[in-house]
Amino acid sequence: MNTIAVVGSINLDIVIRVPRIPQVGETIHHGDLARHPGGKGANQAVAASLAGAKVSMIGSVGMDAAGSELLASLKAHHVDTRYVTPVTSTHTGTAIITVDTNGSNSIAIAEGANAVVEPGIVADAVDQLTPRAILCQREIPDTVIATAFSRRNSAALHVLNVSPVEQTANIPMDEIDLLVVNQIEAEQLVGTHRGAMDAATILAQRTRRGCIVTLGGKGLVAQIDGHKIEQPAYSVKVVDTTGAGDAFCGAFVAALLETQSPEHALLFGQAAGAIAATRHGAQPSMPDSSTIRALMQTA
Repeated sequence: MNTIAVVGSINLDIVIRVPRIPQVGETIHHGDLARHPGGKGANQAVAASLAGAKVSMIGSVGMDAAGSELLASLKAHHVDTRYVTPVTSTHTGTAIITVDTNGSNSIAIAEGANAVVEPGIVADAVDQLTPRAILCQREIPDTVIATAFSRRNSAALHVLNVSPVEQTANIPMDEIDLLVVNQIEAEQLVGTHRGAMDAATILAQRTRRGCIVTLGGKGLVAQIDGHKIEQPAYSVKVVDTTGAGDAFCGAFVAALLETQSPEHALLFGQAAGAIAATRHGAQPSMPDSSTIRALMQTA
């Protein structure tokens, strides 16, 4: 089975569904409250596991009720949690998310334990696992990401979802095989307004293999192994975009290890993201492989 080590964040998501996302200084009434397991790292780990990969999560949680809850959710989705470290110095990561009736969201994060993931523990975990792929996001310190990618073995694929974008100069691009960004993040990395394919091409040149720029309802563009790829989005009724990008990343990496075809893996990831957008919550919205394939057959 294909082994993926996901090095990233583990959060408790506190979600409030409101008629519209409030402006600065504004209060919106008539919200509905929900709690979900989240964090970009944990979301992508669950997505990859449901897509058929063997997944190990590397990160940290607080020694509190939320941490226990999130570990239980990962284990329920058959994610190996041996390398998740409980810490006493701070709380489990928490995200406050508002979602409007169109499925758009606004997110504020208190990093907590995600900010104190120790590079040494990550290095040891990666060395012990010798995974076929290492998948990271930027809700943990850049030093941790750099450490994870420095543990390269001959078979490892290094994938970075550059979200959120800030201080990216701390990320060693030459250690990354594939970069995954949305259109806004791509423009921030390139430093000027460019078309999506131009941005993908520029960013691909900084990596070992390429770059994928996701465009939401407009699909995606990519430059991988010197080939340009453009694919439209699946047509679905969006209810909540929270976690859709994470569903894409986890499913894409799982499929790429399975098929070695970037085009097919991208379609698989797009279908996973589209399905996630039709469901509420982050981890609860992640689809399994049979559901993903069913949507792919309708295209």
